[in-house]
Amino acid sequence: MSTTLTSKHRSTLRGGHLPKWSPLAIIAGSVAAGLGISAAAGLHSSIQWALIAAVVFVVATYGIAAKVEGRRQAKDRIATSLIWVAFLLAVIPLASLVWETVKRGVKVFDVYFLTHSMGVVADTEPGGGIYHAIIGTLEQVGLASLIAVPIGVLTAIYLVEYGKGKLAKAITFFVDVMTGIPSIVAGLFILSFWILILDMGYSGFAGSLALSILMMPVVVRSTEEMLKLVPNELREASLALGVPKWRTILKVVLPTSIGGITTGVMLAVARITGETAPMLLLVWGTNFINNNPFEGPQASLPLYIYQQYANSSGANAAYDRAWAAALALIAFVMILNLVARGIARWKAPSQH
Repeated sequence: MSTTLTSKHRSTLRGGHLPKWSPLAIIAGSVAAGLGISAAAGLHSSIQWALIAAVVFVVATYGIAAKVEGRRQAKDRIATSLIWVAFLLAVIPLASLVWETVKRGVKVFDVYFLTHSMGVVADTEPGGGIYHAIIGTLEQVGLASLIAVPIGVLTAIYLVEYGKGKLAKAITFFVDVMTGIPSIVAGLFILSFWILILDMGYSGFAGSLALSILMMPVVVRSTEEMLKLVPNELREASLALGVPKWRTILKVVLPTSIGGITTGVMLAVARITGETAPMLLLVWGTNFINNNPFEGPQASLPLYIYQQYANSSGANAAYDRAWAAALALIAFVMILNLVARGIARWKAPSQH
């Protein structure tokens, strides 16, 4: 009987261990198997053989680990393998998109492209740039941030520090609803109210109003979560010293969570920077420089990309400008995120 129990124990928990290089060997074998199966089946897409290789890798990892190390360790390895496969499935399309944008965008991406507008250059002709679109994007996103950030942060402070009862529940409900509003709906709302009812005309500020609607719920949600992470002991210690609640929030709660709040704001900015639908409805677009966001049509980078592609009539020059503008937009968002991380590190409370 003891012999039987010992044999059963050894069958599920083996003492062997795979060498450190085994995952690399399994990956190499899986890639070879994926290429072989694809060639035999007549598949020509790189995505197809990559998916086959991923399936082979997961199955082979489990089979080899179960044979050498036992089923318990094999389950651990297959979970790790699935995590890596999911990570690669998420990263590869992103890396491919960035690579394609860089490869096509660098053709006309230079100082001239950044410092000149389209002016009198036709969409099908070479030349021109995105200077007018950069000005429009900076002004529109800046105005939207000036509107949405204070309202969003103050709303989050109310919900976390003061909000109780039906009003807080109603605000939370509407924030949740606003989170899922399509950008075109926000644009239609501002179009009907600001332009058709109030007759204010097309302008960059009208686009900023729509962008602020899209930005506000993101700021509220991110700020609310950061404020909830602040330990209640810090609030209680401040209040115990006789510090008013508003001053506790201003001097203790906000400085403690400023890094996360800043990151959330930058995510919200990145969320609205690439919106095109509100720009089509409200900003209207122009090929000339308009430094006044409160009067007349204005350009923006997302709208510029759309117009260059839509009005290209098959011209390579317009396609090249569209890819270069997309590259500038990606760089703009990356710079914003780097600035946010820098501010978060600078403002973060010292751990010493």
